Amino acid sequence: MKTTNSLLGVLVFFALSSGAVALDPTTTVRTTPLLKTTTSWNGQPLAYPAGPAEITALQVEIAPGGETGWHQHPVPSFGFVLEGTLEVTLKDGQVKRLNPGEALAEVVNTTHNGRNVGAVPVKIMVFYAGTPGQPLTIKEPLP
Repeated sequence: MKTTNSLLGVLVFFALSSGAVALDPTTTVRTTPLLKTTTSWNGQPLAYPAGPAEITALQVEIAPGGETGWHQHPVPSFGFVLEGTLEVTLKDGQVKRLNPGEALAEVVNTTHNGRNVGAVPVKIMVFYAGTPGQPLTIKEPLP
């Protein structure tokens, strides 16, 4: 139930957020900004791909000690950590650690690896802004 409520909160946030608040706060409606950026977490500018828009939302779960493997995303994406501690490492050694309640704009066309550095599964909601038929993730070939 906790994950469902967190997911609902994230979806409501993104539905209500834009350049301005979509709804005036009241006693029954509250908005909490989680992320507003024009760059990925490593400072690269974000740009939408050309073509018709397709939004994909995934819940990704990584077991304790598990890793995503080295990969890239050719489209902008952003994530929100629901549970666990996630560490994202770039090939150049930059590291970003995320805990529950934290959001990030993922790197685009940059090889990285996600790793669960905690004792419980990492659960992260990830939203991709792509086009129909475009891959969301490209695995890095093994050496």
